[in-house]
This record gives sequence, structure tokens and C-alpha cells, in this order.
Amino acid sequence: MTGPLGWLLDAQVQVAGSPVLVREVVGNVFGLASALFGLRLAVWAWPVGMAGNALLFTVFLGGAFATPQAHDLYGQAGRQVFFFAVSLYGWWRWSRNRRPGADGDRAAVAPRWATGRERLGLLLAAAVGTAVAYPVLAALGSWGPLADAWILTGSLLATYGMARGWVEFWLIWIAVDAVGVPLLLRGGFYPSAAMYLVYGAFCAWGFAAWWRTSRSARPARAPLPPTYSEAVA
Repeated sequence: MTGPLGWLLDAQVQVAGSPVLVREVVGNVFGLASALFGLRLAVWAWPVGMAGNALLFTVFLGGAFATPQAHDLYGQAGRQVFFFAVSLYGWWRWSRNRRPGADGDRAAVAPRWATGRERLGLLLAAAVGTAVAYPVLAALGSWGPLADAWILTGSLLATYGMARGWVEFWLIWIAVDAVGVPLLLRGGFYPSAAMYLVYGAFCAWGFAAWWRTSRSARPARAPLPPTYSEAVA
């Protein structure tokens, strides 16, 4: 393939004596930009992230796309597909919230803590999703299938939580990064591992920012009605 797209698919740089795909670097930069837009509650978080998903999908399938690594991470590749689908939902949901209201444009999302029932749903989905994904990824020959299964499941839950505006989605991302960094380092995906480290620090910042926003957006408690004695005093 020739032209800019062909260059993007084939170009490599040397980092500490090891070949690194330019598209892996660019895909992760798109991912970081998406997180920055998400921190600012901007709808652009979704289309920018989807562009990064498309690039990283080609990175983690070395059997179909030429990569210098010897490992296929099917969970990492599969999550890009699911990311793309969930991002369509998030893009639609945030765009709908941005429609003009009586007081002008509304914020794309109002950060809030998940309810107890929603948190229980997240925990159950994390356990079931990881348990289901693990044997599938192991059968496909994915490298590090258990870690890959959690990364796939946790990433989907974090993306869904972001679309819903749950503050906890940042914590899920931190848990994904904690597993993803050592896996990617062992597999030789150094730009992605480095970006995961950046994501971890950024997610801590994003969590604090959304937490503050959720507190400031919390409606004030209505004053209690006066008692009978106070009313007649």
C-alpha cells in the first residue's frame, strides 16, 4: 500500500534498539487526547478515541498486520472493536445531552457517583466478563489470556461508565492500567505500556476532577419545614 495510509501502516522507529510501530504511537496519542476531552466533558472524546481504536486494532493483531512483536493479544485487539461500538453509544448519549435547552446548551454529561445497585452491576459484570473472556482468549492462543481477559472486560466497563457519567469509571481504568502495564512490557509493546503509565496518572487526576464536579453539581438540600411551635412563635 502506498501513500500516507501505507506509510502509517508500515513506518517504524527505533527506541532503545527495538523497532516500534508509528501507528502504535499515534493510536495511543489519540487515546490520550480522547481522555483529555473526556476530562473536559467534551463530545470530541468519542470520535477521537474511535480513531485511536482503529489504529490500535491493527497493532495487536500481528498475524494479520505486519508488526515487530511476536505476540497476538486478541483481548487487546477485540477491545478496540468493542470500544468502537460502545463509543458510538457514548457519542450519541453525550451529543443528545448537548442539545439546546431552555437555558442554552447543556453539559455533555453531569458526573455523579454510581448508585449501590449500579456498583453491584459493575462488580458482577467484571467477574462474569473476565470469567467468560478468559477461556475464549486462551483457546484463541492469546498471550497472557487471564490478564488480557480483565483488560478487555475492565476497559469495556470503564468506557460504558464514562458514557453514563459515573465517577467510578476512572477507578476502573486505573485497575486496567495496573494489569496492562506489566503485560505490555513483557510482550514488547513499549509505547502502549508507557502510555498506560501516563493513563494511570491521568486517571487519578481525572477522578479528582470529576469528583469535585459531582460535589459542586450536587443539589442543595431543601430546608426542613418549621415545627408547629416555630410557626406560631
